[in-house]
Parts: sequence; C-alpha cells; structure tokens
Amino acid sequence: MDTLTYRPMILADLDTVPVGCHGARDAIVKRIGDLGAAAILAFDGEKHVAQLQFRRYQRTLRSPDGLWDPLYWGDFGLHAPSLPYDTLSVFCYHVGQLEDSEARDASYQGRGIGLALLDYFLQWASDGGYSAAIAKCTPSARSIMSFMGGQPSEAYVERGFALTESWVDSQLRDVIQEKKLVPEGVDLDDAARVGCCVKLFD
Repeated sequence: MDTLTYRPMILADLDTVPVGCHGARDAIVKRIGDLGAAAILAFDGEKHVAQLQFRRYQRTLRSPDGLWDPLYWGDFGLHAPSLPYDTLSVFCYHVGQLEDSEARDASYQGRGIGLALLDYFLQWASDGGYSAAIAKCTPSARSIMSFMGGQPSEAYVERGFALTESWVDSQLRDVIQEKKLVPEGVDLDDAARVGCCVKLFD
C-alpha cells in the first residue's frame, strides 16, 4: 500500500477514471465546479485502483431505488439532521475498481485503502474550509461492508464523527437474507443496522 497515491478527482479525470456511479457527465462537471472535486482517487502508479465519492449534503435527498441507486448514500430519510450548507456527504467506496464496471480486484481489498481514502478526504475537506461531513455507516460485518461499499460506524467514530442515529434498513435486511451475507442464526435486524455519522470541522 506504500506505493499508492491519493488525490482529488478533477475535470481532467473524467475521461480516464471510472465515473459510472457518479451520475450524468454534466452533473459531475457541475459538482466539481461547485466543490472543487467529486471524489478522492487512489492510484497504483498510473493505474486507478479505488475512489471515495462525495457530494454536497442535501437533507431532503431521496434515493429513487433505495440501495440500488448511488443516491442511497446521501438519503438519510427522517434521520437526516440539519447541517450547514457547506457540509459534504460521503458516498460510496470503490476499492479495487480498475475500470468502469462492477468488477473489483480483490488484491486491493482489505489493505486499508478505504480508510486511507477517508483520511485524505477529511483532511482535504477541513483544509478546504468545509463545516462538516456526514456519512451513512454500514453494518460491521465484512461481507456486508464489501457488498455495500462503505465503512462501519467504528471507522467514523475513530475519526471524530458522532453516531447520531441508527436504524434497520429493511431493504438491506432482505438482501442480506437473499444473498446469505451472514451465517445462519445471526439476527438480521442487527445485521442490517445502518446509521448517520456526523463530523464537525474546527
């Protein structure tokens, strides 16, 4: 992992790194113009290997297809807190993504790259004068984290976030059961508990 480098995603990256989950191209261009970047990217040499996407927080944002739409990460429903306009919302982590597809190179997973992306993002956001960051945390089971492309509450709390609320995601519960992401006997409500984590920058 020592050979990896990290940096913000800028306009010049649009034709060279995966952008499939970012939405329409004009929306990405607008986001970069507004925020200064649309993701934090990780490279192994010249090869893109991971990214952490983010957007401006919108309290009323709703995903049109729940878990199956990228807007899921910014949809906190009735649990959405009131936060300053210049708050950034952490979206999904794509670790091991070498091309614009759902395929992932497992050799890049489990090496702390997701956390390194998060650390870089938080420093970048703080240096950029943003007031806060918000993230939807995943259950802590590794199989569910990997499926969702997120981080558990512990990762955020260790970095100064407060877990403000948690709730059972019924759609995720069904997926966990259908895909058998946890062993038999595990409480599915516990396994499908997600939450809202908020960090205020000094």
